Amino acid sequence: MRRLLLLRHGKADRHSAGGDRERPLTGRGEEDARRVGAYLREEGMTPDLAVASNARRAKQTLERTLEAFPGHVTHLIENTIYLATAEHLVDVLRQTPDKVRTLLAVGHNPGFAELADWLAGSGDADALDHMRSSYPTAALAVLDFDTEHWAEVRKGAARLNRFVTPAALRGEVVDDLD
Repeated sequence: MRRLLLLRHGKADRHSAGGDRERPLTGRGEEDARRVGAYLREEGMTPDLAVASNARRAKQTLERTLEAFPGHVTHLIENTIYLATAEHLVDVLRQTPDKVRTLLAVGHNPGFAELADWLAGSGDADALDHMRSSYPTAALAVLDFDTEHWAEVRKGAARLNRFVTPAALRGEVVDDLD
């Protein structure tokens, strides 16, 4: 089995003097990323490898999320996933080494929401509907594949194990749409 932890970056400032790629996380974005990390640790979902876009907000989300793990998690910055299409993200995913059983990927919409939708062929109907209707900042889709090789990932091949939003982790009833 392979598991993809597909995490959209945390809430970021709307503008930056350095342009879109340099937008930092807000305080809420940092806290949400830490909550996701704590959730992953508590649920026993330690990534074997973590990959993030080279945008500042994605790198900061990765850093805050990984703070929850007591040991070192191998991670890298992948320039090509910054605002990448779902099609490109699938190509990157298929290149993941087979020794990686659980992969954490941190990136952006619309590509991440489209990728999750493309991959998820089954799962809890309510969770699927929620994921497909809104993929807010710091939302996490846990996608499981019954395959031995990342190269075999295909459309609809994943089961959505769960879809977790930061609002749910904060104990809020209504989810935000950003």
